[in-house]
Amino acid sequence: MIKPEPRRSCTPRMSAQQRNAPSAIAVVDPAGDLLAFQRMDGVRLASADLAIEKARTAARLQRPTAEIEDNINRGRTAFVTAGIAALRGGVPIRVNGEVVGAVGVAGLSKEIDADIANTAAAALRPLPKTDQRR
Repeated sequence: MIKPEPRRSCTPRMSAQQRNAPSAIAVVDPAGDLLAFQRMDGVRLASADLAIEKARTAARLQRPTAEIEDNINRGRTAFVTAGIAALRGGVPIRVNGEVVGAVGVAGLSKEIDADIANTAAAALRPLPKTDQRR
């Protein structure tokens, strides 16, 4: 299971609170199965489903949902019929180049969702190992 490390100074919830942006935050495994979910007070009800679908899409396609949205905006309309969440706010979590899960955020705006999702993905990545020898 992916767990944030206690040494991290900014959690996804803190990031949303700092932006005064109530959000729904979802974490999924590489297959897109839900591992964790949090819905902040004041977030729109539809944001729960959107956050989960953004995370699933980022995990299964192994790319940020912002890339998919950009592709659609440039005319790659096949993504529209693929049954995926093509909205900013989904970011894969990578460890040593491998996707180990993803985070999805839905709340105030697509730009803020993407910023919070990037913060969340960074917080869920393991810290680099340091040499313990002195």
